[in-house]
Amino acid sequence: MPSWAIGIDLGGTNIKTAVIDEAGGILFEDAQPTDSAAGPDGVIRQLALLASDLYQQAAESLDTGDFAGIGVGAPGAVDAVKGTLSYPPNLPGWGCYPLRDQLQLRLEQAHGISAPILVENDANAAAYGEAVYGGGSAFRDFMLVTLGTGVGGGIILDRKLYRGPTGTAGEIGFMTIDFEGSSVHAGVRGTIESLIGKERIVELACREGASSGLSPRLLELCDRDVAGLSPRHLEEAAKEGDQFALRVWQRIGTILGVGLANVTALMDIRKFVIGGGISAAGELIFEPALMQLHRSTLPSMHDGLEIVPARLGNKAGMYGAAALCFASGKPLRSDD
Repeated sequence: MPSWAIGIDLGGTNIKTAVIDEAGGILFEDAQPTDSAAGPDGVIRQLALLASDLYQQAAESLDTGDFAGIGVGAPGAVDAVKGTLSYPPNLPGWGCYPLRDQLQLRLEQAHGISAPILVENDANAAAYGEAVYGGGSAFRDFMLVTLGTGVGGGIILDRKLYRGPTGTAGEIGFMTIDFEGSSVHAGVRGTIESLIGKERIVELACREGASSGLSPRLLELCDRDVAGLSPRHLEEAAKEGDQFALRVWQRIGTILGVGLANVTALMDIRKFVIGGGISAAGELIFEPALMQLHRSTLPSMHDGLEIVPARLGNKAGMYGAAALCFASGKPLRSDD
């Protein structure tokens, strides 16, 4: 009998929730801005209310199927066994917080719902979602890389989610590739995120244009206000053939390719699924990244190297959180 679960993607800006059936379809979904100023207790109240509303909606509408539980993808270091979330970025004041236990308690006391709850790092949840339902479904081993405000990652090995001993495996954004460089993020110099996070992409474009200025097309797109320049403007200009914007994306893809090459050299991962809002630039990033991936690895490592787009968009975290409830830690089905 098909199961259904609630998948939650907890972000610093928004909370996205969905009821997902085991066959892979979203039945109901909701979202609201994260009340991060209310602290962990306030966010727990939000999560419980959203989950309760969806649970009641599903329970009244679904004729068959078993409720598999609630999965939560959260930003920061997650101990999946203890259900704790530690020092999540963009959620101030959390420290090390027992997210699972507090959410279970709130659901039971305020809403009368007793449910198994799984907590996972948000990038890991997204990787799992892409493994089950998306761009990684054909691969036994791959890494999901998310390009957005930050740069995140999740690793699938032998069709299983690889968390590492403390749950922080896959944090490719904090991989240092320019240890003597000027870019710093979270106190660490020369990381991938410090170079090609969303805001840093704009900084890169401004540096590239420091001597000659931005191209006329880019100035037109940002209404001649450089402070309003965005990656989307760079994408639009590049797709129109603007040479300045094309050089910026070439640089971004090259930086990403160096990071992917380090993953290949260390873990022999040859498949990469790229998601996140910045990945909408597509081949503007993928082509130079793949070229650099080849340049930065030994010829013996080239066989099977592949970069593909993620397919689930900003729903990957919800899909993955729900899929973890269905799997309960079991290996994924292989399509090989």
